[in-house]
Amino acid sequence: MGKGSGQKTAFVVGAGVGGVATAARLAKAGFNVTVFEKNDFTGGRCSLIHHDGYRFDQGPSLLLLPHLFREAFSDLDTSLEAEGVELLKCEPNYNLWFSDGESFELSTDQARMKSEVEKWEGKDGFERYLGFLQESHRHYELSVTHVLKKNFTSLFSMARLSFLLKVLALHPFESIYSRASKYFWTERLRRVFTFGSMYMGMSPFDAPGTYSLLQYTELAEGIWYPRGGFHRVIAALVKVGERLGVTYRLSTPVASVTISNGRATGVTLTTGESLSADLVVINADLVYAYNHLLPPSSTASSLSKRAASCSSISFYWALDRQVPELTTHNIFLADHYRESFDSIFKKHLIPDQPSFYVNVPSRIDPSAAPEGKDSVVVLVPVGHLLDATGTGLSPSIPHNQDWETMVAKARETVISTVRNRTGADIGAALVHEIVNTPMSWKETFNLDKGAILGLSHSFFNVLSFRPKTKHPKYRDLFFVGASTHPGTGVPICLAGAKITSEQVLLESGVRVPWTTAEVVAKGSGGKGVKDIDRIQARPVVSNFHIGILVVVLLLLSLLWRGDMLEGMGGGIWQ
Repeated sequence: MGKGSGQKTAFVVGAGVGGVATAARLAKAGFNVTVFEKNDFTGGRCSLIHHDGYRFDQGPSLLLLPHLFREAFSDLDTSLEAEGVELLKCEPNYNLWFSDGESFELSTDQARMKSEVEKWEGKDGFERYLGFLQESHRHYELSVTHVLKKNFTSLFSMARLSFLLKVLALHPFESIYSRASKYFWTERLRRVFTFGSMYMGMSPFDAPGTYSLLQYTELAEGIWYPRGGFHRVIAALVKVGERLGVTYRLSTPVASVTISNGRATGVTLTTGESLSADLVVINADLVYAYNHLLPPSSTASSLSKRAASCSSISFYWALDRQVPELTTHNIFLADHYRESFDSIFKKHLIPDQPSFYVNVPSRIDPSAAPEGKDSVVVLVPVGHLLDATGTGLSPSIPHNQDWETMVAKARETVISTVRNRTGADIGAALVHEIVNTPMSWKETFNLDKGAILGLSHSFFNVLSFRPKTKHPKYRDLFFVGASTHPGTGVPICLAGAKITSEQVLLESGVRVPWTTAEVVAKGSGGKGVKDIDRIQARPVVSNFHIGILVVVLLLLSLLWRGDMLEGMGGGIWQ
């Protein structure tokens, strides 16, 4: 028990997004919470790198699904604004650059999108684009309601009638690319509207069609950026947690979770110190946790064999001048689109001609670089590490994961591609470079295989098939983060923190001190809604259809009357 009378204690292992949010929620519910983090900073991959006045987002740089961020702070009786977090809207969303000199601008501005789409697919193309938005809107709303706000504790969770009635509408058995091909008839636009699967660490030819919801949230809700860097959101959650009593112990690696009589009873630090708690929530990489923090098990071995997401070679470049040719978010697509993804996800290499992402945070937030200069982040998706040691040079595989060579190749390819397609000579302006590779992702954040987005999000790695938020064997041991339900990404991990926290409170017999997802879904029942704003029942048929029906009945009546005059059924009815 904690210091207070009857106060329960909770340990959170890892100060990533999910761990920080879960800690704050449990503290609000009355727990005495301590967070243990191996690094000297919070946020995990969602952290910052600084160099001589330049600031870089180490991981995420696009804030999507803003309502999930607002919900997290609202549940903690505060708001982004109250915590000093200012969200800046990125417009356009992206510029996509092709090797033939053409570009495509993605935007929340419908007039701009109409012009862009019709340029390549004509008037009918924009109508099909609206159809794509309609489908991806359904994917988005159904996923938020039935996946992001629900826990899948067993296979029976997928048998919920509310879910089964909607599952086919999510197109889980078709790829994003195949669904996009229904609406976009040129290869150019099929690529424009499917590259986002990279955010899930998957190829668009393998990612379930459901994930078009990512394109939807960008096009309907926009892409946002927190002034001061993405970590501002995490820092605000840390501050809220500390106000609620959360203790953070940074630079404090955990060696193991203590298991006694079938339940988690605390942790042992790498210093040998043992500490006791009523329950433990693990926010460390799930595969790492099962294999290094918990007793050996068949589950640990099984998780190690599961398909993982990709890794990345990430460059953080300080430039001595600005490159106005680039917007905040830029995508450079490979000519050999499918082959480039096969190279990443099947051969676990860097493609000969990779697709890559270039972020210029100083374009939207000048504080990211000294005046008159730019900071640039480049993410080149590559295959994850192939062997357990992380060297990529196991005798059982070809010795072709030579990261030093691949980094040099990636650097040269990015600089030349950006110069050829935009005219921006980044190489000539580059004054300092920091690099993350699959090896450094693995070493810094204990990411299994250096996979930056955790386990894959293929159909049999999501919903009830994804590792559970509670350990299947040990009591009082829970999980939150990218590789457990509901999945990867900052907003998704925030939703996962709510799911895990509510499960902890339910099993601990503690009241949930915020509005649960189920209550939100049911709504207020119409209380306080003005008549003019009340949703009206839609008529089964419109006045137009009623008019058509009346005309048809009149015609039938006239025909029947004429038939009677001809001899009681001996006319046209024969």
